[in-house]
Amino acid sequence: MRLTALDWTIVVLSLTVAFVPALLLARRAGSNTTEFFTSGRAAPWWLIGVSMVATTFSTDTPNLVTDLVRGGGVAGNWVWWAFLLTGMATVFFYARMWRRSGVLTDLEFYEIRYSGRAASLVRGFRAVYLGLVFNVVIMATVNLAAAKIASILLGWPMWQTLAVCAVLNVLFAVVSGLWGVLVADFIQFGIAMAGSFAAAYFALQRPEVGGLMGLFSQLPAQAYTFLPDFSDWTVALTVFVLPLTVQWWSVWYPGAEPGGGSYIAQRMLASKSEQDALFGTLFFNVAHYGLRTWPWIIVALSSMLVFPSLDDIARAFPDVPRTLIGNDIAYPAMLTFLPVGWLGLMVAGLLSAYVSTIVTHLNWGTSYLVHDLYRRFVKPEASEAHYVLVGRLVTAGLMVVAAALTFYLETARAGFTLLLSIGAGTGLLYLLRWYWWRVNAAAEIAAMLGSFAIALGFELARRAGVEVAAHHALLVTVGATTVIWLLAAFLGPRTDAAVLQRFYQLVRPAGPGWTQVRAAAGLTASPDSFAQALLGWVCGVLFVYAALFGVGAWLMANSALAMVWAVVFVVSGAGAWRIVQGFRATA
Repeated sequence: MRLTALDWTIVVLSLTVAFVPALLLARRAGSNTTEFFTSGRAAPWWLIGVSMVATTFSTDTPNLVTDLVRGGGVAGNWVWWAFLLTGMATVFFYARMWRRSGVLTDLEFYEIRYSGRAASLVRGFRAVYLGLVFNVVIMATVNLAAAKIASILLGWPMWQTLAVCAVLNVLFAVVSGLWGVLVADFIQFGIAMAGSFAAAYFALQRPEVGGLMGLFSQLPAQAYTFLPDFSDWTVALTVFVLPLTVQWWSVWYPGAEPGGGSYIAQRMLASKSEQDALFGTLFFNVAHYGLRTWPWIIVALSSMLVFPSLDDIARAFPDVPRTLIGNDIAYPAMLTFLPVGWLGLMVAGLLSAYVSTIVTHLNWGTSYLVHDLYRRFVKPEASEAHYVLVGRLVTAGLMVVAAALTFYLETARAGFTLLLSIGAGTGLLYLLRWYWWRVNAAAEIAAMLGSFAIALGFELARRAGVEVAAHHALLVTVGATTVIWLLAAFLGPRTDAAVLQRFYQLVRPAGPGWTQVRAAAGLTASPDSFAQALLGWVCGVLFVYAALFGVGAWLMANSALAMVWAVVFVVSGAGAWRIVQGFRATA
């Protein structure tokens, strides 16, 4: 498959529209690190909300969804749908507290929440652990998806795709700063969504599919039901029960961190007010789960009729290396059926989504390595211009390392699973550290090292031929890591009372976890209501799931079920809105 001149024209015009306005902000972004990493704390809610959605919509996302659907049906998506519970908890419990903290990066949090050298150690360690190690794995996964798409649509070898993408990303990231990322994200999201809907429409027009009615009449019901087959308890446990009962609160994953973090925290910290942080994060969760899921699923389901097996994909694309053939490559394979012009829009959308995600990760990872490592521990007294320059050099270095790692990954799902396993067991700590004074720096260190060591042990066992089921590994990792960090919290050095009091006065967390600190210091109770936040969380979760499954029921022509979900959507939406308005009154 090759793009025509018209397709390339659309690609170039789309990228120009997305990038030129962002580049106009380059001078402002380069003035200081606050502008470069948090857009001067002046971004409105709609801009940070769309930016969050655009960042989590990358080239690997539709590939991952396709892999999940082809491997386990629509219900396979519960492994990431369950993270809505995490996202809504961030909206109603944590977004406003992040904004109140006033930190430049979420890692700066450690030195306002904990005391002593341990606090500095956690900050520096996580700067490398997340900004370099975790971040590079994520970018490599995104790069792999881009390479698979380019191999199908353009016939490019992986090295060529990575070289072109590296130059494009580095040039944009080193110039634009977060302001440029936010503006480009806003434009790119529209382009990417238009391409997604076009891909779904033309997938349904394939003669093998025959429209929506043909799609759902030819596939077995288990392929498109919302719930897994509970007759196979192992599958149901892995893709549905554990994600909804354990995974969502226990696993740290970028974009769905318990308590917020990474680039989600970066966007909240960049907002101009507490309310903007809350509304932006709320919009992100609504759009992330309720708006863009079904176009990807429609293409994935259609691919099961057009390319029933991996051998069918291999025969259709003999020039694609066999090492790249997997269920995830079915998505770009389906894009080859787009007509001239529409293919150009789709490529522009995928490229926009790719650049949006990579540039965000470059800016986010660089903020950790420069602000939380280099500036904090290596050269604390340099000029703002010096730190911006170092940031630009680190940005280029991160892209090179991520491109090199890409050659060692096989599928988007493999990268997703790797990240979940490394972050398992730490989530509960990230939820409680805001609401319980007892959590200390020793607990943070113990959680990170424990989770990583256990995940490494399971991986070494797998390579030695001892296969451990994923759900067993998750439960063991979560249980062991939780015990480890709780012991560290009770046995390790306590955080200084003065630090705890300052943190409480700054952030004002609700709930009983700070009663002892408040009483000792004679502080007033928080104006926030824990019960109100809990009710808002429930309403928000129901609101988004109702949108997600209501649209699915409508597509399947199940009018009765669609009506039920519509009622839930309206009632829960009204409830969530009232809670949010109550927050505004107490802000």
